[in-house]
Amino acid sequence: MKKTFSRSIVTGLCALLAACAFITVNVYFPEKDVKQAYKSLDEMLLKQGEKTTPPETTPPGEVPKDPEQKPVSLLKHKDVFSMAFVQNAYAEQDIAKELAKELSQMPEVQKAYAEIRAHIPELNALRDSGAVGEGNSGKIEILDKTKLGNNQALVDATNNARKTVIFAMAKATLKVTGQPENDKTIKQARIDAAKTYASVRQEKAKPGWFIQLSNGRWVQK
Repeated sequence: MKKTFSRSIVTGLCALLAACAFITVNVYFPEKDVKQAYKSLDEMLLKQGEKTTPPETTPPGEVPKDPEQKPVSLLKHKDVFSMAFVQNAYAEQDIAKELAKELSQMPEVQKAYAEIRAHIPELNALRDSGAVGEGNSGKIEILDKTKLGNNQALVDATNNARKTVIFAMAKATLKVTGQPENDKTIKQARIDAAKTYASVRQEKAKPGWFIQLSNGRWVQK
């Protein structure tokens, strides 16, 4: 009887632990705002002589923010994460502007953009030749090593700089939207930030450049 009872307890505890292991952490990710923030950063930090402070006015061509769309915060209650609408100041703030301001003041982001800016001509030439293309995770991917020449280090340096920007965007998104920052939320936010960064780079790709679709297939724009 005691052995049966003990086995039941052990089985129950194992089931509980397994259930906890599969808890999904949901992160609110304002994709449109993040995309606009990336574009604003390009305007501020990719142009020679441009000031690194964000503009006070809305960048030209910015898509009007939907007044009905309210940020969502990740709330923790009794160790269970849930999504809920936040009825506070975040509902009225310009998230894109806040994100651009946050990142533009980070020394590591400024350094990363300087690295990216320094290699634009060489990378454009590689993209023109078909040696590299814009991947779906925000990285420059090598497509033809025979056309790459001695530019492996250049590609690696650019990807490292992009990684810095993407990681900074993930952390800033959690901060600006009032969500907790931990390993799980940062991991999810970084995945979303990378996909959004990739979409911006692919939108700005010139005709003839290779871009990678979400299903992994490569096409010429």
